Amino acid sequence: MKTNLYKINNNVERIKQGRNTLFLDQRELKQVISKLNKKEYKVYYPYKDSEKVMLYTGKIPKVKLFKIFTVENLRHQDILGSLFSLNIDSSYFGDIVLYDGYFYLYASYELSNFIKDSLNMVGNHKVHLEEAPLNLLENYERKYEEYKIIASSPRIDTIVSNIINSSRKVAIDKITNKEVIVNYEVVTKNSYVLKENDVFSIRRYGKYKFIGILKSTKNNNFIVKFLKYI
Repeated sequence: MKTNLYKINNNVERIKQGRNTLFLDQRELKQVISKLNKKEYKVYYPYKDSEKVMLYTGKIPKVKLFKIFTVENLRHQDILGSLFSLNIDSSYFGDIVLYDGYFYLYASYELSNFIKDSLNMVGNHKVHLEEAPLNLLENYERKYEEYKIIASSPRIDTIVSNIINSSRKVAIDKITNKEVIVNYEVVTKNSYVLKENDVFSIRRYGKYKFIGILKSTKNNNFIVKFLKYI
């Protein structure tokens, strides 16, 4: 996976200028703060357990929280796909959260109106967004389903094939077709080895967090643990 150096350097420059960054996933966060002095920034968490955050220097960044209304049952991965179909860079939106039967979406103030006006379809389902109070989810904690599986390797193709209960060839095809994302970037190599706390998603199968290898088996396999986002 290639690092988007322009995005990293742009966010570093924003802090140097006394502005806040856009949304950073955990991988980008590490890269940006590696180029800054600890005294140069503070971290803004939109809610207690948020994965995507912002860095800032003075005032807390402006963001909006939207509640997604629809009569249909939506899925996290479909909302994410619809956002990308609008050609919106992931820097302009934060986490997608399921709370009390509704999905909520954090959006950067800079592009919030565009997102509100443009996100009117998720898959084949009509939706509309309404702004919600920012403090609604401030104490929200994510919920997960926990899984432990036996795998021959923590490689992404091996883990994907186990999750979708299919052959490794099918898993590789999904990777080739850009249906697998790790740490918010499309995977380009099926040999990528998942690391502790890597976040990955498989189109139509959901979003996961890789916890790590628990132990080896007598047959030289591994017992690995991961969490599925609910």
